[in-house]
Amino acid sequence: MSVNNPRELFVLMLSDVLQSTKRMKTLFEEFSKTAQDLNVKEALEARVFISDKVHETLEQCFRLIGEQPRKTGGRLYDIFAEDFRRELDEIKNSMARHLFILAKANHLIHLRISEYKALIAAADLSGHFGVGVLLESCLADNLAFVDRTRRLIQTIATSKMVEKVAARSVA
Repeated sequence: MSVNNPRELFVLMLSDVLQSTKRMKTLFEEFSKTAQDLNVKEALEARVFISDKVHETLEQCFRLIGEQPRKTGGRLYDIFAEDFRRELDEIKNSMARHLFILAKANHLIHLRISEYKALIAAADLSGHFGVGVLLESCLADNLAFVDRTRRLIQTIATSKMVEKVAARSVA
């Protein structure tokens, strides 16, 4: 698809984020199914729940600009999923698996945060300030997930260190 002006680029980028939201939801569902730690599973399931709200918000962006989503490639998420499955199969330790799942989830979200920042700037440049507000809310959801995931990773690491210290003091 050729892009002839900034508006067409904005619509293409917004279309890609909309379609990627579905793919990411599927990936987070898969991440959740592989997680055995209840806190990790709960955090990932919450992200899946929020994905539906984000998808609706992105659809509202299209209504506000009077455009229809365009078809995009999206191979990035397919390749990511393939690599995730292959690499996860090689990790045998339960704690390491959970840290890997959370790290990969954060990786995906950081990609999405960058996309939202670019889209917000494009919305502002095109004079669609309402769309910018909606995109800011999607960005905020992603930033909150990153922060919560960072804390969960710290909690897992801290609990493992406490276990090691306790085991040493018993020995």
